[in-house]
Amino acid sequence: MKKSIKRLKQLLAMAAFIIPVLYFSSCQNQEKEQATPINREVSVETEKPEYFQLRPEVEKAYGYTHAVKIGNDIKISGAVSMDDQGNPTAVGDLEQQMKNCYADLEQILQHFDCTFDDVVVENIFTTHMPQFLEISTYRDSIYTRQYPAGSWLGVKELALPEFMIEIEMEVYKPD
Repeated sequence: MKKSIKRLKQLLAMAAFIIPVLYFSSCQNQEKEQATPINREVSVETEKPEYFQLRPEVEKAYGYTHAVKIGNDIKISGAVSMDDQGNPTAVGDLEQQMKNCYADLEQILQHFDCTFDDVVVENIFTTHMPQFLEISTYRDSIYTRQYPAGSWLGVKELALPEFMIEIEMEVYKPD
């Protein structure tokens, strides 16, 4: 029995020596692995913006571009009810102005091979919020799958006093 106890003590002593050696050896190997620099070449392509003007002369006069696409994202400036010379249309008729805005926005979406299903943000500015709330169900014919995120804001005035509504959008078009 004394021999067994003596042998057990020897094994424990060896284990007490071997375990720390293995542990510190392992830590040194990890440090070497972590210290090894990794040389990788990273290539980043920058997307060039694509600009689209619905009414170039009007947009130049007012200093904006109606839509800009970068990668999969498209930002569309607020659409208002106007003709190609920039004159307000459907003056005094909020519902028709809203329909005119959506017609212009649809042209822009089509240019980028998109539909209203690709719209992720829609912000509406109106000078007549109570009236807009009454006719807002027209949007049900525009957004047949889901509504985008966005805000409806009542404002004192828009760019011209005849404008009663302005609609801006953000679009995401996956590849």
